[in-house]
Amino acid sequence: MIYWVSTSLFSLFMLFSAYSYFTDPSFKEAFAYLGYPDYFRIELGVAKILGVLALLLPFLPRIIKGFAYAGFTINIIAAAIAHLAVGEGIRSLVPMVIAGVLLALSYYFLPLSLNTSTTS
Repeated sequence: MIYWVSTSLFSLFMLFSAYSYFTDPSFKEAFAYLGYPDYFRIELGVAKILGVLALLLPFLPRIIKGFAYAGFTINIIAAAIAHLAVGEGIRSLVPMVIAGVLLALSYYFLPLSLNTSTTS
């Protein structure tokens, strides 16, 4: 139960941010403010959608889910570094900490029965 709640909340968080990357002009400005090129916003939005699919689709092998967890972990850490590097305070890290906790709970409680191997 903890796995599905944390994974669902994390996935909603990532899907909402990906949707915002594509539709909200303020995110274009935010990426420029953080020093990223505009194309990175699109790449990151696509990557988040693919990562969420990897986490939610139960028929995918665990190794694919592992890559999604690793990618999201790198994304959260890089976002924290970017916000701190431009001089934002610790308070700017609250969304990243929440996302990190949800991701960690999802990973920790990932059911062992989910595609433990790709061969029978």
